[in-house]
Amino acid sequence: MAPIDPHSYTDSTHPFTTHISLSLYFDFSSSTILSSALLSLSSPHTGPLFLDTRSLSISSVIDPQTRTPIPFSLSSEPDLIKGSLLTLSLSDQSQVLISFTTSPNSSALQWLAPPQTFNKTSPFVYTQCQAIHARSIFPCQDTPAARIKYSARLNIPRPLSAVMSARHVERRMPVAGEAATACDDSMWCAEDRVVEEFVMEQPIPPYLFAFAVGEIGYREVGPRTRVYAESVPSVLDAAAREFAGTEDMIRQGEMLFGPYEWERFDLLVLPPSFPYGGMENPRMVFLTPTVIKGDASGAQVVAHELAHSWTGNLITNKNNEHFWLNEGFTTYAERRIVEVVQGEDRAALNTGIGWRGLNDEMERFKDNMEFTKLKTKQEGVDPDDVYSQVPYEKGFQFLWRIERQIGRPAFDEFLKKYIATFKFQSIDTETFLDFLKANVPGIEKEIDLELWAEGTGIPPDALEPVSNIYTKIVSLAQEFKNGRMPTEDEVADWGGQEWELYLENLPKSVEASQILALDARYHLAESKDYEVKVAFLQLAISAKCRDYYGEVERTLKGVGRMKYLRPLYTYLVQGNSKEEEKVLAKRVFAEAKECYHPIAQGVVEAILSKHV
Repeated sequence: MAPIDPHSYTDSTHPFTTHISLSLYFDFSSSTILSSALLSLSSPHTGPLFLDTRSLSISSVIDPQTRTPIPFSLSSEPDLIKGSLLTLSLSDQSQVLISFTTSPNSSALQWLAPPQTFNKTSPFVYTQCQAIHARSIFPCQDTPAARIKYSARLNIPRPLSAVMSARHVERRMPVAGEAATACDDSMWCAEDRVVEEFVMEQPIPPYLFAFAVGEIGYREVGPRTRVYAESVPSVLDAAAREFAGTEDMIRQGEMLFGPYEWERFDLLVLPPSFPYGGMENPRMVFLTPTVIKGDASGAQVVAHELAHSWTGNLITNKNNEHFWLNEGFTTYAERRIVEVVQGEDRAALNTGIGWRGLNDEMERFKDNMEFTKLKTKQEGVDPDDVYSQVPYEKGFQFLWRIERQIGRPAFDEFLKKYIATFKFQSIDTETFLDFLKANVPGIEKEIDLELWAEGTGIPPDALEPVSNIYTKIVSLAQEFKNGRMPTEDEVADWGGQEWELYLENLPKSVEASQILALDARYHLAESKDYEVKVAFLQLAISAKCRDYYGEVERTLKGVGRMKYLRPLYTYLVQGNSKEEEKVLAKRVFAEAKECYHPIAQGVVEAILSKHV
């Protein structure tokens, strides 16, 4: 074997898949998808072909030309991280047709019963494939190094509709024969079924495969943008208001990075269980409803996902060891967009919150400093377990350091050339550094590139942001140690980001009486902004302020975003004399678990198993 990715069975000596044609029959009663996948390879192949799978039941593999069976085997013991190896034995073949069924516990899929949705009337299912979960929907070379185009026919109950991170072709009646080998025609063509057809004509890494099926509506918010969500007028209207400035951000992105290559930039607001803030699926970004804050500040998450349209989706990390190439570039790009669209103060706040987060991650990984590097070693490591702000914020700091060295105009030209050179490719850290040195001669004499890419911790030439508002908020937070709370005049024009920055810079060892006094004045525990609420609740747990444990429980049961679950569960169970808090954490997780996406379930289970 010649592996190219520590999280995939893909062998570099085998041809890559270039196109996948999917027929997917959604069975909500069993939470499964009856499926067929036609894989087209870059060249005919003789010998074994390795594919990644997780919790898939494979029923047959045939040559689509001759309809003859292709021998296959599935590894008997699944690897805890990589899943099961599917080995096909090919004989000068360039296409294979695989029939299979997903599992109800597919790690990419969350099936929601009607009571778990906004409308409470129809079921809902959605995907989250990053980092290594596409393999739990269809067999594939599940590595960003193997980019694919695809087409998909989704056969769904007629009252529902489907969206995908792909171009919508049509909604139509099912046609006999098109199920391929997913299911028989009587099921596929039943009267109560409808087919939604999609195509993705640009090569994407498998982790960007995405769909959602449910009772879905939309609002137009710009020439290239619709906001989709469950068909609830209040949710759709709030989302449309929050993201009304999206077209301005797209235009600003194009000025900075070159043409937007994906035609549409639609947004899908998912149910509260969605495990991330946003997911940059091309043509249709997936978002948590917690970014709808009522003041347009949630649009910063959209700015981040938009920036991925260039860095992450056009140019992709070759594998998760180089994840900073996706996220560091995108965080830099996001702040450049925010600076123009929302102002320099807003961008400085964003950077300041990131700086605080980066310093917190140094504490989190103090016993495993490997994951404070930009380029990491992840053999035998689940990427979901080590997901952190390091690739985002240390990556941002690295690029900001280069910008300061060569000046913004020169760096902007470099960025445009970088994107034009590597678009629709998957690259590694060495490729980026070689390109940097070739295009900025002598840069390695000015900046220690090896220290930034492969060193642990925060390099000495990283920079804490400087702005009047940032400095004022941090100094107010430091005065809290002496018992001084900010006055109402001082916080009169604060929004969620100002409060978030303030709370995150408060000392972690505060008295319960101080927490109660702060909340009595400013009502932070009941904030509608989850960034503020969760930052406050972390302080309350640290101070053992039991008055707020009920709010902690309601929060953990109300949202599934890992940005909130991870710190709240960690604060409950980490440290000494936490028996009461550990009992609370275990009980809440047992009661809330079914409402979390499988990725979030795994992350919380890892926290509890480490500390409880």
